[in-house]
Amino acid sequence: MTMNFDVIQEFYEELPANVDAARRLLNRPLTYTEKILYSHLWNPAERPYERGNSYVEFAPDRVAMQDATAQMALLQFMTAGIPRVAVPTTVHCDHLILAETGASADLRNALNLNKEVYDFLASVSRKYGIGFWKPGAGIIHQVVLENYAFPGGMMIGTDSHTPNAGGLGMIAIGVGGADAVDVMAGMPWELKFPRLIGVKLTGTMSGWTSPKDVILKLAGILTVKGGTGAIVEYFGDGCASISATGKATICNMGAEIGATTSVFAYDDKTAVYLRATGRADVAELADGLRNHLRPDEEVISEPESYYDQVIHIDLSELEPHINGPFSPDRAYPISAFAKAVKENDWPEEVRVALIGSCTNSSYEDLDRVASIARAAKQKGLKAKSEFTITPGSEQIRATIERDGQLQDMEAIGGKVLANACGPCIGQWKRHDVKKGDRNSIVTSFNRNFTGRNDGNPDTHAFVASPETVVALALAGRLTFDFTRDALTNENGERVVLDPPQGEELPARGFVPDPEGLVPPADDANAVAVSVADDSERLQLLTPFPPPDAKEYQDMVILIKTKGKCTTDHISMAGPWLRYRGHLDNISNNMFIGATNYFNDSVNRVKNQLTGEYDEVPKVARAYKQAGIGWIVVGDENYGEGSSREHAAMEPRHLGAKAIITKSFARIHETNLKKQGLLPLTFVNPEDYDKIREDDRFSLDLAELAPGKAMTLIVKHKDGSEERIPLKHTLNEQQIEWFKAGSALNLIRKKNQS
Repeated sequence: MTMNFDVIQEFYEELPANVDAARRLLNRPLTYTEKILYSHLWNPAERPYERGNSYVEFAPDRVAMQDATAQMALLQFMTAGIPRVAVPTTVHCDHLILAETGASADLRNALNLNKEVYDFLASVSRKYGIGFWKPGAGIIHQVVLENYAFPGGMMIGTDSHTPNAGGLGMIAIGVGGADAVDVMAGMPWELKFPRLIGVKLTGTMSGWTSPKDVILKLAGILTVKGGTGAIVEYFGDGCASISATGKATICNMGAEIGATTSVFAYDDKTAVYLRATGRADVAELADGLRNHLRPDEEVISEPESYYDQVIHIDLSELEPHINGPFSPDRAYPISAFAKAVKENDWPEEVRVALIGSCTNSSYEDLDRVASIARAAKQKGLKAKSEFTITPGSEQIRATIERDGQLQDMEAIGGKVLANACGPCIGQWKRHDVKKGDRNSIVTSFNRNFTGRNDGNPDTHAFVASPETVVALALAGRLTFDFTRDALTNENGERVVLDPPQGEELPARGFVPDPEGLVPPADDANAVAVSVADDSERLQLLTPFPPPDAKEYQDMVILIKTKGKCTTDHISMAGPWLRYRGHLDNISNNMFIGATNYFNDSVNRVKNQLTGEYDEVPKVARAYKQAGIGWIVVGDENYGEGSSREHAAMEPRHLGAKAIITKSFARIHETNLKKQGLLPLTFVNPEDYDKIREDDRFSLDLAELAPGKAMTLIVKHKDGSEERIPLKHTLNEQQIEWFKAGSALNLIRKKNQS
């Protein structure tokens, strides 16, 4: 039986009545997204919610966390005084495994190097009723898809690619750890009711085109911020031909357009996948509720009347796409890519080609790649680039080993890495380049921000489908158009690659992973959780203090970030992942990847106390030691990317008072609110240009109220003064978080009273 089947069964029993109530409330047909959202309200709605404006409290069905973010989330949960999680929750150990030599050796090294952290996560999980997936079991999103996701459900996860579960018809949203603590504590989870973007898919893909190309094209249309504040709902006849895992790929990378999440309706492909992964009981229930697990017919026939924006993609005309470098929305169809490479002088040689990750590691993905590899081997071809394969789970790895795909890929030079995130998140000990070496890599991952994969800012990372990646690996160059060009084999013959073929699911079923999951303890009192006082990787948390109005007067600026400032720039991953459970130690990476507007340098800011330039964390610590509050000023879509709340907790820990930008990415803005920081935006974006390096800044906290502007008083060094209007999105509840010092402080207070 499906894990937590009782939760799913209870939800399905109530779904028809909930959908009918929502339809009466809105007095119109419903999108699929609306059916799910209105069926997960914490309290019944008295009136329709306004998209993009109303704050709504929801009751998610489950929580998922990966090991890098779970550390801080569980450290916070431990302080809340709650004996057991209130909803089904899992922890997945996928982020801390460093890719270097190969799966077996890398996993052994990780188990040794991260023993303290794994032991902590395992013990906390067993004590508080959380399922613990061991290192090597797989990547969080693939494991959730295989075991927990269900049509119509709602899940939050402490990873920005949680929307992967939308491939099975679930509203799955990436959040910070403090949001997860709310839900684990049995409290409502708050979200601004999203806008709805409808993407109509028609036609059928063929040849080299794959589901990944749908989202690569959409990223080019909407850009990295075009989906902000919105849920993307896919509909149309074209959906029926896309596998459940293909849909998951599309939803996964919806995070790259800033979308709250993405979702497909329940259909035959969903049902087949559920049955193939041992969840026939869920499929049987869902089959009887199909009309409630899809948009109403009127929505499908007149989408412009029900979605805020409608985009049409004809799958029959869709080309393979390659996006990059340095941003996932820089989209090129294969027919135009070679020209772009030459015009932009991007390094043409493909040094490394990497497939797998949470985005593209399904059986279908790897079977299609294996078909290309088999045919290439027969034609006398081998990969000219280094070629790596990251299976999404142990279940996938064991199955493709049994069925031969693994051997097919190894035969052309492929190297299998551990079932973990690895190079996708910077956990890659790369030996073939040094910083400053201009080179190109091609991946089937989801992100390609500067330095993300290997720490080298001169690595040009391109994102594509697994099929495209292996084709470019065989050529060893970016300018190869595999849809029309030929390659020279080892015998000097000109040969053409065969388009991929592949099965969605294994004919003999999946090889299960019986060892991956450790269930919670029957007796929580028998489980001890300890953190050593001298640990450099784990640190018990001290509550943040409530705000003191005096500290918001005469503040200095720590950094004015220039251009793209993602959570990677604010709190890097890679080697810094080892400190994700130790707030003070990881704060030494704060803003070290961000570009300072005033000198175009990275990790060099002016210390207003000394007049000297120094590393950003050192200057912040100097201000904190001196009792001086500081602010950060940022550009558009500040905080895009990963859900890591460390990018909010580190500034809070080192004395930040406010983050002022042109605009915020959704998850990061919420994380700032949760930790007691003020996220403010310029009413007039051009006021960003007025901020000088030596300015002093003041905010009057008495002005803080829902829907009301605040005024930033700016005193320039020449004695002049400006008053800059700022706006915010804090509601009454969020202002209470701020007044308490953090949202967690409020939870703790309620549990103690």
